Amino acid sequence: MSAPRAVCLLSGGLDSSTCLGVARREGYDCYTLAFDYGQRHRIELEAAARVAKSFGAKEHRTMNIDLRAFGGSALTGDIAVPKHSSADQIAADIPITYVPARNTIFLSLAMAWAELLESSDIFIGVNAIDYSGYPDCRPEFIAAFETMANLATKAGVEGRTHLRIRTPLAKLGKAEIVGLAQHVGLDFALTHSCYDPLPGGRPCGHCDSCLLRQKGFLEAGIRDPLVDLP
Repeated sequence: MSAPRAVCLLSGGLDSSTCLGVARREGYDCYTLAFDYGQRHRIELEAAARVAKSFGAKEHRTMNIDLRAFGGSALTGDIAVPKHSSADQIAADIPITYVPARNTIFLSLAMAWAELLESSDIFIGVNAIDYSGYPDCRPEFIAAFETMANLATKAGVEGRTHLRIRTPLAKLGKAEIVGLAQHVGLDFALTHSCYDPLPGGRPCGHCDSCLLRQKGFLEAGIRDPLVDLP
């Protein structure tokens, strides 16, 4: 029998890369999907392609959607990325790096590909503990989208598939994600997490994403190879 197929959203960051590793460990043939949505840099797209190849994805696609048309985020507009000296300074409210409707758009396109592939599973690396305030990473959002997806597709209405939005990292903190990533064989050096990298791709070390990553590796007792970049 052929392996089941899964569509895996892949940004090239720690979370989505770990999620892909989990899907591969569970025996899925993985079809990875990245987005060039007008973000501040293309480094994460290069990382996504590297990670997809390392885990033997059946197919990797990068879709172009220019969310700069709306802006409203430090990742898609002319707004400075907030920087801090420690993770303790990260605010609890929704940060300016939130991109309006991003996960809704990404999941909708993943849903379309999953239907064409006759896949019942979409993997997304959201987590609800160290999720830095993003509303579209919450379990309530994921559950609502899954319900909608099964009402919105021909395959769902005809009963040929029941789409599941898989969130294996949902209840994990960043240190637990780092440990799981190591367990599934993720090469950390292939990933990229920084919102505002320095020339050459070196992480800035002070944006929310960098600080949460640093906190996770420190608490997990694992060295992050990206810290040692020249």
